[in-house]
Amino acid sequence: MQRFSASSRAPFARHLNSSTTRLLLRPRSPLIPRSLSTQCTRAYSSSNAGPSARASYNIPLAALLLAGGLSLGYYLATIQSDNALSQNRASSDLNSKYGSPDDFAKAIDELRKTFPQEGTVTTDPEDLEVHGFSENDYHPSSHPSVVVFPSSTDDVVKIVKIAVKYKMPVIPYSGATSLEGHFRAPTVGGICVDLSHMDKIIEIHEADSDVVCQPGLRWMDLNEELQKKGIPLFFPLDPAPGATIGGMLSTGCSGTNAVRYGTAKAEWFLNATVVLPSGEVIKTRRRARKSSAGFDTTKLFIGAEGTLGIVTEVTIRLAPLLPTNVAVVQFPNVRSATEAVIEVVNSGVGIQCVELCDDQFMRATNVYGMSTRKWPEKDSLFFKFQGPTPRSLQETADIVKKITAKHGGTGFSLARNDKEAHDLWMDRKNALYSSLAILPGARGWSTDVCVPVSRLPDLVYGTKKDLEEHGLVSTIVGHVGDGNFHALLLFRNDEELEAAHAAVDRMVKRAIALDGTCTGEHGVGMGKRAYLYEELGEGTVELMKTIKKAIDPLNLFNPGKLYPDKPEESKKDQ
Repeated sequence: MQRFSASSRAPFARHLNSSTTRLLLRPRSPLIPRSLSTQCTRAYSSSNAGPSARASYNIPLAALLLAGGLSLGYYLATIQSDNALSQNRASSDLNSKYGSPDDFAKAIDELRKTFPQEGTVTTDPEDLEVHGFSENDYHPSSHPSVVVFPSSTDDVVKIVKIAVKYKMPVIPYSGATSLEGHFRAPTVGGICVDLSHMDKIIEIHEADSDVVCQPGLRWMDLNEELQKKGIPLFFPLDPAPGATIGGMLSTGCSGTNAVRYGTAKAEWFLNATVVLPSGEVIKTRRRARKSSAGFDTTKLFIGAEGTLGIVTEVTIRLAPLLPTNVAVVQFPNVRSATEAVIEVVNSGVGIQCVELCDDQFMRATNVYGMSTRKWPEKDSLFFKFQGPTPRSLQETADIVKKITAKHGGTGFSLARNDKEAHDLWMDRKNALYSSLAILPGARGWSTDVCVPVSRLPDLVYGTKKDLEEHGLVSTIVGHVGDGNFHALLLFRNDEELEAAHAAVDRMVKRAIALDGTCTGEHGVGMGKRAYLYEELGEGTVELMKTIKKAIDPLNLFNPGKLYPDKPEESKKDQ
């Protein structure tokens, strides 16, 4: 067993660089937030980027500027003006009733007395803006009343008890890579619990292939630390490069490796230490690889989006780090590509990733001009093979080449060395920058849905036709091995943003009609909760709400996320 801490960070240093400083100072229109270029990089850029690129991933969605202090009146005025509105917007059957502005002021004063260390409690206006605004999404922006940086489970308990005492909402915040408004405060305000200081690797159990860590640890930092120590294991879930373990658990994430390793809702999280809304601390189970002792309460918190508790420690499984290689092949259409993937996956060969990139994306890659080659502008598949030996990788490539040719695949290109494999995979991972290149001056809205793999072509064709009819430009990148795809809708003005919003609504409903889901890996948050009654049915949603009310009767933990209003109210949100 190895015990150590990841390198510590100054409270705000990791949140700041010159480019994000300029972003924060840039004015924006009421509908279109600041440029997405800072944070969408996380969703589309390579996890294999160099040190300078990785540094850019380690910033939250906007800059955190150390401006002057914030007077109490600044946020109390906001609370007073928005309090009534917040009560109306709260879910009608979760019975939210928060404290008064005076209560909130007392809570903040008590937080300052409880955590007197400089930088632990902040009401600086720039800090509040950063913790309530996202470069990644277009949901209404609302700032917390105060931000607190705990360093331990005990710190979180103290924060929660103060929140309960004064009936103040609690909003967990970690990597800030959410695409669906997960860390937005309600309009009444609240306590933002920034877990970025809880980023330690507590224990590595190499023989057991697991790690105990804190929620603010980034998955990329974990994998880099394992590599530095010569441990041939890695954590295979790979969402946005800046994502943290706590956020990954809370949203039920996955990534490009899902076809091989599944999602966060599989067995990657063995246990969790959680602070409940009552202030009680629980540990969901022991560290054994499997257990049939009662409910799997760990999974209760996976995908709960911080609405049931704040995770403060996690035990996660690791997988063997095996050699890989990359190949790319073109197809006449999406249906042929999907049929090839189905046969490849069912053959059982060693596939770690298989990504569908549509013809528009391949055109964007050529326009962007950073690829080492000129690509045919056709629907394409990017494969990442996995195996213990070069021979096994070559055998897998030979089988895949034969299967793809059977389904109309052409131009099968297999990397000849590690550098070439990296360059090929970078063409897939540079999706954001490539996509923006085809519409100069545009911004992008990224969203995801998921359907049974066999129905993916119907969803893609329906979406592409819809976007074309409404004059919208978009690229499509899909984790085709599990039927999950992302559309990056480009827009240049408020009118096109409204059109994109409507197109996303139709795409989600189309996915649900195909026996799919409104989100494969981004989570529900604010943006997708209106669809849950249609997707899950009233009985399932009401069961979720029953659990929520039992654990958090005051509805203090991350209100306004995940749980939809009643069906008639839910329709108004769409």
